[in-house]
Amino acid sequence: MAMMRLRREDPRVVGAFRLHRRLGAGGMGVVYLGADKRGQRVALKVIRPELAEDQEFRSRFAREVSAARRIRGGCTARLVAADLEAERPWFATQYVPGPSLHDKVAEHGGLPAAEVATIGAALAEGLVAVHEAGVVHRDLKPSNILLSPKGPRIIDFGIAWATGASTLTHVGTAVGSPGFLAPEQVRGAAVTPATDVFAFGATLAYAATADSPFGQGSSEVMLYRVVHEEPDLGAVPDSLAPLIYQCLAKDPENRPSTVQLSERLSEIAAREARGIGAPRREGVPRTAGPRPERPTGQRAREYAQQPTERRTAPPGPTPAGARRPERPSQARRPAAAQDRAGHPERQTHPSPRTPVRTPTGRRPAGPSNRLMRQRLFVFVIVTLLAAVCIAALQGCHRFTSGLHAPAPVSVTAPHTTAPPVG
Repeated sequence: MAMMRLRREDPRVVGAFRLHRRLGAGGMGVVYLGADKRGQRVALKVIRPELAEDQEFRSRFAREVSAARRIRGGCTARLVAADLEAERPWFATQYVPGPSLHDKVAEHGGLPAAEVATIGAALAEGLVAVHEAGVVHRDLKPSNILLSPKGPRIIDFGIAWATGASTLTHVGTAVGSPGFLAPEQVRGAAVTPATDVFAFGATLAYAATADSPFGQGSSEVMLYRVVHEEPDLGAVPDSLAPLIYQCLAKDPENRPSTVQLSERLSEIAAREARGIGAPRREGVPRTAGPRPERPTGQRAREYAQQPTERRTAPPGPTPAGARRPERPSQARRPAAAQDRAGHPERQTHPSPRTPVRTPTGRRPAGPSNRLMRQRLFVFVIVTLLAAVCIAALQGCHRFTSGLHAPAPVSVTAPHTTAPPVG
């Protein structure tokens, strides 16, 4: 985790802890690296001065401390001390050395399937403990997961509430990070453990591909995709894609439980470690090509109000083994015309499809064109055969006529004997 020097306005001592470095800052406060007199290092969060007098932020801070106290196990940073009544409320947790999942992926790119499955299995086991405590994290994402030498740790329960709480702080304002929010959070519905499962699936997809499964864009664009569009898992390894796809189901009831996730990811990690090939993915759509950028601002709100339709695959070459629908032949056209006569709307609204043409500008050959060429070929062959037969018959007739003709008569002068000369 990156550390920065203390600034002039930063405190040097908070409670029983002396502060040494800045670890980061968020919407609620600043996180410092501190230590007590025994040398125990802690990550200490202090609420911002401008927010210390805001009762809403004090309430959120109190919920974070309450959530941290209720969770047991090694999946999170252990709570060490807290003071919610101070002028600037603060609390300290055990310091977790190691980079965040976000920083590691940003530096090294997407992780191998075996490593993603191992991290995911440990995180899923940690979420089991979180949910058993009656807490929903609500903002699970790569930057809130620290990769310590003893395994991943979940941090920052700043917006974690009890199960069943609403996801809105103000009307129309969702709490969380776009791209990792569940659809029910965007709609303002009650959160459940399945809400964290959705964010868990998006986090694993990011770890494997170094990108969100819903691409990049403004907050409005990302929230629209989360609610209305399917995730892009084309770059996710085959061994992980089906499970991640189930985590990203729009309906919370269709997502697996954290216990199921822990078991299945452990199996995947073991199979990848043995080098066993991943089973063929089934039922996972692949999104090819870049995502079209959606409009923003007022146009984005109007776009989000439009009825959503299932995305269809773009036109392209027909895969091997698939049959392309054939056009009606000449013999079927009267029936098609009769069908149009029974449906007047088909006559007044012609098909919007434009004819496909080759790069040379010619219409590609279809079934009708091939049939015409076949007929022309047969006609030429038959004509040539007929001509050959006629010529053969004429030759035979001439030969037969020559055999039955009378032989020519040779005319010679009569032989006479000259009379003797007396």
